[in-house]
Amino acid sequence: MNKSKITPRAYLFPMPVALIGANVKGRPNFETLAYVGIVESQPPLISIASYETHYTNIGIKENGTFSVNTPSESLAELIDYCGIVSGNEIDKSEVFDVFYGDLKTAPMANLSPLNLECEVIKIIKIKELVEIDKGHEIFIGKVINAYADEKYLTEGIPDIAKFKTYTYSLNDYWKVGEKLAPAFEIGKKYKK
Repeated sequence: MNKSKITPRAYLFPMPVALIGANVKGRPNFETLAYVGIVESQPPLISIASYETHYTNIGIKENGTFSVNTPSESLAELIDYCGIVSGNEIDKSEVFDVFYGDLKTAPMANLSPLNLECEVIKIIKIKELVEIDKGHEIFIGKVINAYADEKYLTEGIPDIAKFKTYTYSLNDYWKVGEKLAPAFEIGKKYKK
């Protein structure tokens, strides 16, 4: 074995960059997260993990809703800004042109190519699972509605090549590369 033992961390690549929206005290607030994942496809469930002291968590718990906005490369500066300033100190309600869907309390950024409107179905507090003083809260949300501009769709489905999202990895943002191979097809060529 030629592997080196490295510091244990939650290495998983790529990490999506997502803008999480929630109304906090009646005003839209946005937080940038990379701890975002798919939990289930039917029903569509998304998980987000946000540090328990983050301002956005107040609104998520207050309203039982949040949005997941997938940004394009062109929004990197605004998305990064929302991740480095706290809504507790800076009003981020005017950073984006905001719209609301059926839930009425999950603000979505109009400039984002893809927006998911979510209703909280479960909250998990990490510090209750592991013996630590502070930790993340995991919010599992059911996707109630999804929105995308027509120019970002191919046959009614979000097209990653069109909206040019990007990822996060160990303090840097990375562009998403080109298509590698068709899923559920390339493996059919394998022979032992």
